[in-house]
Amino acid sequence: QVTLVESGGGSVKSGGSLTLSCTASGDTAYDGCLTWFRQAPGKEREGVAGICGGYYTSIRDLLQARVTLSQPGGKDTLDLRFSGLTPEDTGMYFCAASEWLSKDRRLDDNQYAYWGQGIQVTVSS
Repeated sequence: QVTLVESGGGSVKSGGSLTLSCTASGDTAYDGCLTWFRQAPGKEREGVAGICGGYYTSIRDLLQARVTLSQPGGKDTLDLRFSGLTPEDTGMYFCAASEWLSKDRRLDDNQYAYWGQGIQVTVSS
C-alpha cells in the first residue's frame, strides 16, 4: 500500500507560478513512477508530468516549456514547478504512483494504482 500526500495548490493570477509537492510513503517501488495528473472541470483527467526510476521524466508535450520536475527528498517525493499559468490550467491536481512503466504508459492514468486526494489549483485572469 502506498499513501500519497499533495501540497502547494491554491489560487494564482494568470502568468504566475506554483510549485506542487507530492510525498509518497509505504510500500513504494524502488524503480517506480510518480506522476502528476490534472482534471479540469468537465474534462477528463490527463497526465501532466512524472518521473520513473528517479531519472526518466515524461512531460505532456504542450506543457514542456512551462513545467519543471524535481525530487528534493529523494525518490519518494516529486515537486512540479508550473510557470506561465493561465485559467486553462485550473483544476484538481493529483499525484499518483505505480510500478515501473514503459515510456508510452507513463502519462496514462489507467496505469496507476495509487492516488492522492488531489489539490485544487485556480488561476484567475
